Amino acid sequence: MSGHSHFKTVKATKDANDAKKGKIFSKLARVITIAVKEGGNEPTTNAKLKTAIEQAKQFNMPKDNIERAIKKGTGELAGENLEEVSFEGFGPGGTTLIIEGITDNKNRTLGEVKSILSQYGSKIADQGAIKWMFERKGLIIISGENRSIEELELLAIEAGAEDIKIEDGLLNIYTKPENVEKVRKFLEGKNIKIESASLDWIAKQEIILNDKEKETAQKLFEALNENEAIQDIYSNLK
Repeated sequence: MSGHSHFKTVKATKDANDAKKGKIFSKLARVITIAVKEGGNEPTTNAKLKTAIEQAKQFNMPKDNIERAIKKGTGELAGENLEEVSFEGFGPGGTTLIIEGITDNKNRTLGEVKSILSQYGSKIADQGAIKWMFERKGLIIISGENRSIEELELLAIEAGAEDIKIEDGLLNIYTKPENVEKVRKFLEGKNIKIESASLDWIAKQEIILNDKEKETAQKLFEALNENEAIQDIYSNLK
């Protein structure tokens, strides 16, 4: 659980109620809009946008919603003045947290994050107090359908992977941040389906909590995920 992400922990929306779906679609739309603002509206030349659109399709987000989010990014449609935010915190049992999001009001979101943390015996940390305990890594997740793990591992190494881990039946491929798109394109060229590709914060050292602390941490992650502005949560929890 070192890399908690809303889009990696929610597997599907088909059984979710409308309110839950709406919240997930809103998060996805914000990622798309920010990606367009940063790199333009062409997925072929904007890797961040390509990934965001692929994630949206995996969650069965309507095409109209995707197009509307793109137009907000280009300015064709009016939208909120969105910005990316990052908070650091101390969680249950001595865990450390990096919380990333997209918001139209940084101060409001900071207040909401502080409130959620305090409910679970946690607190916000000064900027820079936590991030030195993490490394920025590219993370590519593949399911490896119809391929052996050994074959996938060899291909990942050939592509330039730094590390490979198997979690929940998925292959997690770690790369240097600057190599994530190169490795992704190599694997796609081998007809390997990419579940997701992103830049994540990976803890340099992980810690183990007792069952009670782990349960509290899980409830904290879920509460943070419920906040519309929060996109990704990373911790050093093993």
